[in-house]
Amino acid sequence: MPSPIPRPDDPTTVSPHSQAGAPTVLKIVIAGGFGAGKTTAVGAVSEITPLSTEEYLTEASADVDSLAGIEAKTTTTVAFDFGRLSLPDAPMPLELFLFGTPGQDRFVDLWYDLSRGAVGAVVLVDTRRLESSFTPVSFFEDIGLPFVVAVNQFDGAHRYHPEQVRAALELPAAVPVVTCDAREPNHVAGVLLALVDHAVNSAATTNRAGHTPSTTLQDA
Repeated sequence: MPSPIPRPDDPTTVSPHSQAGAPTVLKIVIAGGFGAGKTTAVGAVSEITPLSTEEYLTEASADVDSLAGIEAKTTTTVAFDFGRLSLPDAPMPLELFLFGTPGQDRFVDLWYDLSRGAVGAVVLVDTRRLESSFTPVSFFEDIGLPFVVAVNQFDGAHRYHPEQVRAALELPAAVPVVTCDAREPNHVAGVLLALVDHAVNSAATTNRAGHTPSTTLQDA
């Protein structure tokens, strides 16, 4: 039986090396506000049938899950989504394990668990409900996990320049902001590659600065 491919156990460290002939395996978190397109993104790009934990919205959540701007939404993720994407033709062959988070703030404790061992995160943004993006952005800033912001361009939504979104979310210049359509596999794959590149560069910068990698998400 072949040896398993080592998984990264430090979310701030990305190793460009893996076993000879084997892809580098990375865990990535897909986050964002309620209704931002996380389940759609995982499903669009996953090469396996994605694991989804969606449940129908009921009247019981009406007071806490605002549907303003997303009135057609009928389900919500209650645990996580999971998908896998292999990129053998990337500059560094990759196998990406994708974990989509629930969007509501009340699931923040679960975000910690899903982020453990991840190399980075994608924060999907819906400009129609920009206020829902502040919590996930602050979360990844606080735990020190590299992330990129991907503006999901919904049909009928106003198109904002990425720098306008950066200013509205008060993002530092080092955080990449890109646009995408979460329904399009090529768009989502491009966002994931942008994240991997950002995570590698962040790790290299940290190493050059001589900083000790964060242990926020390490097991005690």
